Amino acid sequence: MITLRLMVAALLLSFSCPSFSAPKVYDLVVYGGTSAGVIAAVQARKMGRSTLIVCPDKHLGGLSAGGLGFTDTGNKKAIGGLAREFYHQLWLEYNKPETWKWQKREQYGNKGQGTPAIDGAMRTMWIFEPHVAEKVFEGFVREHKIPVHRNQWLERAPGKGVSRKAGRITAITMLSGRVYHGKMFIDATYEGDLMAAAGVDYHVGRESKDTYGEQWNGVQTGVLHHGHHFGALKKKISPYKVPGNPKSGVLPRISTEPPGEYGAGDKKVQAYCFRMCLTDHPENRVPFPKPDGYDPEQYELILRIFDAGWRAGFRKFDRIPNHKTDTNNHGPFSTDNIGRNYDYPEASYEGRARILREHEIYQKGLMYFIANDPRVPVDIRELMNKWGLARDEFTDNGNWPHQIYVREARRMIGKYVMTENELLKKRPTPESVGMGSYTMDSHNVQRYITPDGYVQNEGDIGVSTRGPYQIAYGSLVPRKSQCENLLVPVCVSSSHIAFGSIRMEPVFMILGQSAATAAMMALDQDIAVQDLPYEKLSQRLLADGQVLELKVAPYVFKKPVNLKGIVIDDTQAKIAGDWHASTSTSPFVGRGYQHDGDKDKGRSTIRFEAKLKPGRYEVRIAYSTHSNRATNVPVNVRHADGETTVLLNQRRKPKDGVTQGVGTFEFKETGVVIISNKATDGHVIADAVQFLPLKK
Repeated sequence: MITLRLMVAALLLSFSCPSFSAPKVYDLVVYGGTSAGVIAAVQARKMGRSTLIVCPDKHLGGLSAGGLGFTDTGNKKAIGGLAREFYHQLWLEYNKPETWKWQKREQYGNKGQGTPAIDGAMRTMWIFEPHVAEKVFEGFVREHKIPVHRNQWLERAPGKGVSRKAGRITAITMLSGRVYHGKMFIDATYEGDLMAAAGVDYHVGRESKDTYGEQWNGVQTGVLHHGHHFGALKKKISPYKVPGNPKSGVLPRISTEPPGEYGAGDKKVQAYCFRMCLTDHPENRVPFPKPDGYDPEQYELILRIFDAGWRAGFRKFDRIPNHKTDTNNHGPFSTDNIGRNYDYPEASYEGRARILREHEIYQKGLMYFIANDPRVPVDIRELMNKWGLARDEFTDNGNWPHQIYVREARRMIGKYVMTENELLKKRPTPESVGMGSYTMDSHNVQRYITPDGYVQNEGDIGVSTRGPYQIAYGSLVPRKSQCENLLVPVCVSSSHIAFGSIRMEPVFMILGQSAATAAMMALDQDIAVQDLPYEKLSQRLLADGQVLELKVAPYVFKKPVNLKGIVIDDTQAKIAGDWHASTSTSPFVGRGYQHDGDKDKGRSTIRFEAKLKPGRYEVRIAYSTHSNRATNVPVNVRHADGETTVLLNQRRKPKDGVTQGVGTFEFKETGVVIISNKATDGHVIADAVQFLPLKK
């Protein structure tokens, strides 16, 4: 009787209580709707696994659909797999007549398209409109039936957002309360929020140049590469409200803090901006709006820049189809909001929203100011008023990009750290899972006051990688002791300066595909992602069209047989001004040389510095001769008895074919040679400096 009563009670309970099913466990949970996130999810589905995208984003594609349509590619041969498929789909879209709404296809021409020799059957389009890119990303998730849970923000409070068991993530929890269970996880955000919440080590800011034995990391005072600095102007600019009077106060957006020592690390982050999509087509143009919170005093500095003769501000209105632009920062004071993003990587969601709002007001206000303020020179105002926001882009956000350019936030400290030494091929890269090739590019980090009382930008660098380079699998995974089932294809394990090249959108897509491939293969074998056999991984990546290696000459600093003594190459020198790497005229030392482009005279220098044993040395300058070279290149030698300047005729071939002597000098412990382009009458070449010890 008791048994019957229990059976009846259990039966009644089953009818009266809701049933609870076990939560769905996905093979791969991708957090972040960036280009890398979409590609990672597509790859998982192509491998037959269950996946979904969980993201705070409303729009897919990150910056690739957020305004960056003038793709930073480098060597396109290094881009394969699903990344190349994305650019092929764009080509297909631009083959449709209806895509050309505001411009005839013939009028735009073949700009941005790959060549048949490079592309083969999979033709590509590398320059595109934001809404067309978003259409392609949405097509990817629709074709592969990938669930996308938008407006889902990871709970970042300690211990709340990430559930772990036995060294692995089992689930992630959103602010909405939704929980997503998975066997493998990918953090595809620009900020690295999942990585950080999982307790993985990371870095914010610049390492010192000594941390990883690099030349271009840390504070870069005196290094002025792109002309995005005040040295590019015809005159120096005072930072004070009353020029030359420190007691009058400092103009807005100039730091009064010292910039730090050259080569030192800091916690500062390179500047962000919105990549605006502008148009000069009247039917589609929206005049620049005056933003709430507009303050014309914030732009006093640019008036002084205009007064100094600056007229190159429109140079980065890069044309994309349909009379539109991908507009990027250009110049000493432009769309980069220098110094206002340091807190962004670690800030709360509310804190980030305030930073983004400040950036939006600043950049919208800058456009409005240039177009409308009567103090702006009339030629600039008239030109700016031909432009406006594109009415058919970002239609649910006031025609303003929905994604800011987070050029850098957190960077994982993982199993392997990519540095400039790998990018420059000074040492081999283990276990390649993709390639990059773009210049190591950092935008300005700070705007400060120099000791002599003028304003200066710092942090802008552009250093060639001298060809494509490999990216290590170990840079996508944490150390095994920290997490065994997480991969990070965006906030990869790299130094600040190496990330300056890796951070390009095609590379993020490449790494997203490789990360998903590795995750699914590790799942198949029931092993940690760190233990995945590379040989099998590389075979699958190659089968899926990834490019893991290109035949390029290894980086070797080669001295010609007749260059004895101590030789300092241009890659070891401290560069200031607008120099360009080249290999067009041989012979040269190492992998190339620098030239000034025969412009910006008096604003470009290269400093070669060598540690020497005390004694007398002959100083010789390496350069390749040509009829367009300068005949009067100033070579300043700083030695034990002071300094000596010699004018070098670089049209005259050196006697040994490589170097030309400029004199013998006594040195104590350091030898310094500075080559400048002051008042020169042609191209200035800076290749290498040789210190040849003389017998006593």
